[in-house]
Amino acid sequence: MGRTRKGRDISGWLVIDKPAGLTSTAVVNKIRWAFDAKKAGHAGTLDPDATGILPIALGEATKTIPFITDALKAYDFTIRLGQATTTDDAEGTVIATSDLRPEDDAIRAALPEFVGNITQVPPQFSAVKVDGERAYDIARSGEAMELAARDLYVESLALTARSDPDHATFNFVCGKGGYVRSIARDLGGMLGCHAHVIRLRRLWVGGFDLDMAVTMDQITALARTPDIDALLRPVALGLTDLPELRATDQGAARLRNGNPGQVLPGSVEYGDLAWASHNGQPVAVGRYRSGELHPDRVFNL
Repeated sequence: MGRTRKGRDISGWLVIDKPAGLTSTAVVNKIRWAFDAKKAGHAGTLDPDATGILPIALGEATKTIPFITDALKAYDFTIRLGQATTTDDAEGTVIATSDLRPEDDAIRAALPEFVGNITQVPPQFSAVKVDGERAYDIARSGEAMELAARDLYVESLALTARSDPDHATFNFVCGKGGYVRSIARDLGGMLGCHAHVIRLRRLWVGGFDLDMAVTMDQITALARTPDIDALLRPVALGLTDLPELRATDQGAARLRNGNPGQVLPGSVEYGDLAWASHNGQPVAVGRYRSGELHPDRVFNL
């Protein structure tokens, strides 16, 4: 018989401004403890040295994580030109150097190659699985591996600052699965000078931005107190990229039991993915068909 996880049945989103030095998993564990929550997860891993937006879902909000993971994300990052490292960031060992320092115009001319629907090879030190093992575990053992290129949608990549010849700062907006470290590595390769990331900050993820964010210091100050619940944001915030349909009273009851339920007309087409609300709370996510929502996931709120 499986062990029941202890904690409160509390649901909602928490938008954390992650500090450097913590893994995304460590942040989730701290949040779960601070709220005494039964269930928690995050939407989109940040490297330990990266900072910025890390959306944390508690309870029923974890059912909306896939919709945030698939959303566009924006980053501000700085690269060091002239050096390649084993990890494609400042944590790694320098493995190649160059005296070449491209001009700003040369950098800008290269950027369109990284915009649109592109393919990207993840860094050797990444969470990608290779034959059941994490790539970073294989890389730490000193074994080189060939990682398959992955499709990535990049909405924009722009040079925003050049403090000196060795450094360049960029704004980057991409879809699911993008590695900023790979952009730095490949841009350095294209420019013939090598490069790696030295600073990375995530500015927003879908509908979550820095204006909504709380710090880990705030979490620590309020941990295990009744006041901490005021930091939570609604579960529905994880569904803002999907159209909303209003469920009838009878439809909401059927949806909560996992059955197709009647919804009022809205701006959706047959077969579209949407979510149904009732009395201001999400009830289910599913496909719209002929006046009903056919649920894929149901919320117990």
